[in-house]
Amino acid sequence: MSTELSTGATRQSAEALASSKGEPNWLVALRGEAAELAGTLGWPKPEKVRIERWNLTAVGNYEQPSPAASIGELPTVVRELIAEGTENLLVQRNSGVVWKQFSQELASKGVIFTDLETACKEHGELVQQYLFQAVAKNEDKLTALHAALWNGGVFVYVPKNVEVEIPLQAILFNDNAAATFAPHILIVADTHSRVTYVDSVVSEPGAASAPFMHPSVVEVFVKAGAHVRFGSIHHMGETGVDMSIRRAVIENDGRMEWIIGDLNDGNTVSDTKSVLKGKASTSDAKVISVGTGAQQMSLTTQAVHFGKSSDSDMVTRAVMKDSASAIINGITKIEHGATKANGVQTEKVLMLSPKARGDANPILLIDEDDVTAGHAASVGQVNPEMVYYLMSRGISKQDAERLIIYGFLAPVVSEIPVEAVREQLQRLLERKLEG
Repeated sequence: MSTELSTGATRQSAEALASSKGEPNWLVALRGEAAELAGTLGWPKPEKVRIERWNLTAVGNYEQPSPAASIGELPTVVRELIAEGTENLLVQRNSGVVWKQFSQELASKGVIFTDLETACKEHGELVQQYLFQAVAKNEDKLTALHAALWNGGVFVYVPKNVEVEIPLQAILFNDNAAATFAPHILIVADTHSRVTYVDSVVSEPGAASAPFMHPSVVEVFVKAGAHVRFGSIHHMGETGVDMSIRRAVIENDGRMEWIIGDLNDGNTVSDTKSVLKGKASTSDAKVISVGTGAQQMSLTTQAVHFGKSSDSDMVTRAVMKDSASAIINGITKIEHGATKANGVQTEKVLMLSPKARGDANPILLIDEDDVTAGHAASVGQVNPEMVYYLMSRGISKQDAERLIIYGFLAPVVSEIPVEAVREQLQRLLERKLEG
C-alpha cells in the first residue's frame, strides 16, 4: 500500500482549503510552506511498528457541515458525551463547527474558547505567537502534512490570574471517511491562570466504513505558575488510523496534567510529551489503552527536563486482547543543568490472550548528576493468586478477572474531570474488554 503523498496534491489541497475559508495571508503562506515540506520529509519511525504498511494517504477533502439548530439534532454518540448543564461546549463534525456555547462570564474575563479557524481570523496576532511552536511543522512528514491540511480544532486562551472553574469541553466527531479530519488543539494558559480542558474524538459507529486518517496535533503552553489539566479520549473505528502528537511547554512553577485514553479500534500512534522548561515546573501524565482484534499501537509518553527542580511522573497502563500488539515507550530525558530534577515513570501491560503482544520500554536519558530518576515496567497476565483470593470470597472467576482489570485501569479512569466523558470511558472499556 502506498504511503506517498505528492507535493503538488498536498499543496493543491492546502490552497483549496485556505481559499474556501478566506483565511488570513499568514496562514495561507504557512500551509504552502508545509505542503512543500511534506513532499521532502519522511514519516516518523516509531519503534517496532511498520506504519508504512498502514493507509496514510486517506486524508480526505474539506467538507463544510451544516450547523445544528439544537443539541437534540446532534448524533446520539455526541449527545451522550455532553456534560449536564455545561455552559462551555464546542462540537465539530468532520472538523467543522456544528454547535458552540460559551459562558459570558468567562468571555468578560478575557477567556477565549473557540474553534482555531475563527481564532486565526479574530485573534491572529495571539495565535501566530504559538501555532506550530511546540510542534514544528518540519519535524517529519506527519507534522508537515498536518500543518498543510489541518482543519477545525480548538483554541483556548486564559489570561493572567484567571481561574476557569468549570471544564471546557470539545467533542470532535467524524461520520464521513471522505472528509478531512485533522483538528489542531492550541491551549495557552497565561501566568498564574488555571484551566481544565476535556475532549472526545470519536467516529460515529458504522458511518465511516472506508479507510480514513486522523493526523492531529495538540500544543499546550503553560506560563509561569499556571496549571492546565488536559483530558482526551480517542475512540475511532477500525478503518481509521489515528496519529496524534501532543506537546506541552511548561515554564517556572507551571503544572501540566495529561489524562489520555487511547481506545481506538484501529491502528494508533500516540506521542505525548511534556517539556519542563522552567524551574520547579511539573508534569503528571496518565495514559491507558485497550487493544483488541489485530490492532497495532505505538504509545509513547515523554518528559524532557530543562528546568532546575522540575518534576515529572508518567503512568501508562494497557490491556491487550486477541492478537493486538502495543509498543509502549516511556522516555525521561534530564538535560545538563537541570539539577535537582526528578523523573519517575511506570509502564504496565496486561495480556489477556496467548497471541496478544505488549512491549514496555522504560528509557532514562540522564545528562546531569544531581538528579533522581526511576522507572518500573511489567508485562504479564492477570495474577492467578489475586483471582484465587477473590474466588475464595464467593466471586466467580470471570467477575474476579474483570474486577482486577478494572482496578488496573482505575487510576486513570477516575481522573477524567467530566462525568459524561468518564462514563463514556467506562462504557468503552466494558465493550472492548468483554466484546
